[in-house]
Amino acid sequence: MERDKLLAIETHRLTKTYQGLGGCREISLAVPQGAVFGLLGPNGAGKSTLVKMLVGLLQPTSGEANILGKSIRDAASRQKVGFLPENFRYHDWLTGEDLLRFHASLFKLPAREINQRIAEVLDMIGLTEHRHKRVGNYSKGMQQRIGLGCALLPDPELIFLDEPTSALDPIGRKVVRDLIANLQQQGKTVFINSHLLSELESICDHIAIIKEGNLLFQGNWRELTQRQVRVKIVLGRLGEGKNLAEVLPSQYQVLSHQVTDIKGRDEYLLGCSSEEDIPYLVNSLTVVGYPIFEITQVTDSLEKIFLDYVSNPGWEGR
Repeated sequence: MERDKLLAIETHRLTKTYQGLGGCREISLAVPQGAVFGLLGPNGAGKSTLVKMLVGLLQPTSGEANILGKSIRDAASRQKVGFLPENFRYHDWLTGEDLLRFHASLFKLPAREINQRIAEVLDMIGLTEHRHKRVGNYSKGMQQRIGLGCALLPDPELIFLDEPTSALDPIGRKVVRDLIANLQQQGKTVFINSHLLSELESICDHIAIIKEGNLLFQGNWRELTQRQVRVKIVLGRLGEGKNLAEVLPSQYQVLSHQVTDIKGRDEYLLGCSSEEDIPYLVNSLTVVGYPIFEITQVTDSLEKIFLDYVSNPGWEGR
């Protein structure tokens, strides 16, 4: 089917429960090829259960799923998949290079390609200078990066990353963000499970939110922020007896109002239907005589959208 060619992951009512409890229930996802897809949810929401089903570590209770066009019940579906689990332990006595060489043998990479591929991966994760150091002597951040290197060895088309930046310092996180952006430019799909919403906000457009095993939202989260344009504006006062609502054109709504710390100025949050309304707003207030000290378009963060969903079931960005 043509639709299958456009999806890296497709699930239909995928379910995993433990004696009827926990896990996740009837998850139907559609992850586009080439997307950086973020999976969000509180602790215990079923995120790890879902990922483990997709990579073949758990068998579903019911439902179906395809990975790169093949059923997850078919081992061939995982030939072009890389996976970095959240809690992993590698052989402390091996050097970083030896660990990658061991994993290259597990992936059955051709012998003539192994040296070149290891060098490429070490360069990608920034550990070339530490290739001969034992993994047991690596910092937590370096161990996280060598784990990422193991996932990238087979040059996968789909990469699952479970909390990939949790142990990294700011420099290490930037390395991983840049690497993910590079993978996307190559047309690869990256599926990330993370609690660091600020990290996901900078690299993910498509997300899914699950809570208590149920899917609450999936899609392009940035579209939720565009349903209503909101503008913060700080104004001086016209004089006694005059207020903004009386002179404001009908296409604008006053969502909130507060007095600022600066005497004689008020801060308003206004709603309108389009960005094109903003210049007209400035012109309208100027004509009336309002002094304008600040105007800023307000956009919801991914964190706010996430909290709205998990705190208020049925919320749809309105």
